[in-house]
Amino acid sequence: MTTSSDLLVDAFGRIREVVEDVVRGLNTDELSTRLDEGANSIGWLVWHLTRIQDDHIAAAAGIEQVWVAEGWSDRFDLPFATDSTGYGHSPEDVEAVRVSAQLLTDYHQEVHENTVAYVAALTDKDLEQIIDRGWTPPVTLGARLISVIGDDLQHAGQAAFIRGVLRRR
Repeated sequence: MTTSSDLLVDAFGRIREVVEDVVRGLNTDELSTRLDEGANSIGWLVWHLTRIQDDHIAAAAGIEQVWVAEGWSDRFDLPFATDSTGYGHSPEDVEAVRVSAQLLTDYHQEVHENTVAYVAALTDKDLEQIIDRGWTPPVTLGARLISVIGDDLQHAGQAAFIRGVLRRR
């Protein structure tokens, strides 16, 4: 019998697969390429989608983000506040994310492992919990997790599109 948590684990696994495929074999310059001056780069998109997953899962689980707890903020050495996830970033901020494929995939792998450990243990009753009353209707844990999956898959797809453009040049 497939459970809701099984489906969540599968969905987050699909994000992981796309991230690995998108960054594989790209150098820092390719990861930093923007198709125009207002566009995001693959590196920024993967960093951002991973930061969102890390941030939202940590908040839901009541734990510290991997970004801080495991020293990823220091390893990335970006010119942003530690709690930055990319929301509201300017084109100049996007330009500042120049990192290696290995750094991106290693951070994403650790966040993915943290996410899977958390969602694998969830029950349907857990998913019904209201975790954010700042919205109408209030946001349940299940809705938040689906939101993260949707956002991450969209950004992973954008990164895959950019990779396709770069590889055709």
